[in-house]
Amino acid sequence: MPRTAPRPRRAAVTALLLAAALTAPALPYATADGHPAPRSGTSERELRRALADLVAAPGGPPGAIAVLTRDGAARVYRAGTAETGTGRAPRADDRMRIASVAKAFSGAVALSLVDRGALGLDDTLGRRLPHLPKAWHAVTLRQLLGHTSGLPDYSRSARFQAIVRADPRHRFVSRRLLEFVAREGLAFPPGSRYAYSNSDNIAVALMAEQATGRRYEDLLRELVYRPLDLRRTELPSGFRLPAPYLHGYATAPGEEPEDVSEAISASGAWASGGIVSTPADLSAFVGGYTGPGLLSPRARHAQRRFVPGESQPAGPGENAAGLGLFRYATRCGTVLGHTGNTPGYTQFAAATPDGRRTVTVSVTSQVPLDPALLARLRAAEERFVCALLEDADEGYGS
Repeated sequence: MPRTAPRPRRAAVTALLLAAALTAPALPYATADGHPAPRSGTSERELRRALADLVAAPGGPPGAIAVLTRDGAARVYRAGTAETGTGRAPRADDRMRIASVAKAFSGAVALSLVDRGALGLDDTLGRRLPHLPKAWHAVTLRQLLGHTSGLPDYSRSARFQAIVRADPRHRFVSRRLLEFVAREGLAFPPGSRYAYSNSDNIAVALMAEQATGRRYEDLLRELVYRPLDLRRTELPSGFRLPAPYLHGYATAPGEEPEDVSEAISASGAWASGGIVSTPADLSAFVGGYTGPGLLSPRARHAQRRFVPGESQPAGPGENAAGLGLFRYATRCGTVLGHTGNTPGYTQFAAATPDGRRTVTVSVTSQVPLDPALLARLRAAEERFVCALLEDADEGYGS
């Protein structure tokens, strides 16, 4: 018999609608260079304690897992449980929602098509998707990938949020999500400012489909999953998660965690945040995406023109936005990657610029809803970045 998931309570819906409002303010468009500070030693005990303290904090996530990979050798650190009441520890092959880290996947698809000549970074919405509002036609693929397009965010639309509030598992027609803001103009002239928008990556996926005549899901498999051997990664359209998975929770100090793993439909996020993966696959992806595994040197050079702008949620250190990629300049050095959050999950995935060292930190609650908890998470992420960048190799996590 098919398993039946409980209907989500109000906490899950509230979390989703709050997440839509957690967007960065528009910032002036200007290039910025990172200046990493000297590295400092981070012990294995400190790394384990960073995750344990996060789980033990008031309203903290029930589970956390981090994977450090250096030249093919992986260290796995974990705290808490993959599912409350079971005592089962989080595992690197457990499925989870990767939230906005999915935007890096759409960047990988688009830039792979640029390498193949099927798309150009200066292709406009008017050329590729002329059915979209004329006010949007001058927006380019480059601006969409860098969140400098000015497109209004469909996930903040009152009509979209009303549907989610009434039925969190509503199955949207993902390719029509931009219709929720089709009557709105641009928030600012394209290319003039940075402003994170979930609409950007929906438009990127639609441009990829128009250029190839193929479904975005098929492009992901051909251009990303297969080259990087991601065997437990997919883009579903419903609300279910394939077992085994890390259960995600709505948490609050003094309250019992509410399981929201299957509270919402992935169709409402699609290319902007709907992908399901594992800590192990996410590590393989971010290493391949930042290194030479997927993109040409020319594409990576274009991708790494950074402007000031925080990912959502903010990652460790000073954040800057590239094309489908963020730079995190920490006290120990710089890594490249992406973050994400959705009801039940918060993600950080990054790598050294050559892709040979990777770090992922995955926790089972939507941490950005609590600013103090987010600050604690960012500090923990920075500890893991510092450990990643150290030259000494001192054993493995448990």
